[in-house]
Amino acid sequence: MIWEILWGFEPALITGFVIAGLILNLTPGADFLFITSSGLSGGPRMGVAAALGVNLGIVVHILAAAAGLSALLLAHPAAYDAIRLCGAAYLAWMAVQAWRSSTEARPRSGRGVWQAARRGFFINVSNPKTALFIFAFIPQFTDPAIGPIWVQILILGTIFLVNGALFTLCLGAGSGYFAAALGARAGVLNKISAILLGGLAARLIID
Repeated sequence: MIWEILWGFEPALITGFVIAGLILNLTPGADFLFITSSGLSGGPRMGVAAALGVNLGIVVHILAAAAGLSALLLAHPAAYDAIRLCGAAYLAWMAVQAWRSSTEARPRSGRGVWQAARRGFFINVSNPKTALFIFAFIPQFTDPAIGPIWVQILILGTIFLVNGALFTLCLGAGSGYFAAALGARAGVLNKISAILLGGLAARLIID
């Protein structure tokens, strides 16, 4: 059934979906800035780990959209605000930690890499805007005539995830290698990361 639905999509529709997804990935947002700050403060491994965590979070959102769970956020504004504020508080805490470690060398341990992945996952999952975006964006490219909508959402979500993963992994590694070239300025890079994280926290609170 999956292959039948996949081949049932119009080529022009899939092309438009891929292009739209790439444009959206190139637009700086919470995930973009978090991955960049992780690479700057911890090097390529930290940047890639943060990207992996973010993409695991996107998997959760795609599954939720396929199950229709994301619609609950639209129906319950209080739940939306609670999740948003929790995410903002976590980002603010991370910004403080990054600022305090501004004079320390960038972490290279496996534990630090695991923390980056875990933080990326939590930040993505706790951002209700991501859930609502996926819930609103992907269904626009579905067609009830070619099969169950939930299966189409999973297929399109997988395409969106793969494209996004390729971009974010390159972003994390690239920012990390850039930071490595400026290794002597680790303190400055950590402060930049702190400012980015603090800005993300403020953005979540204000929006």
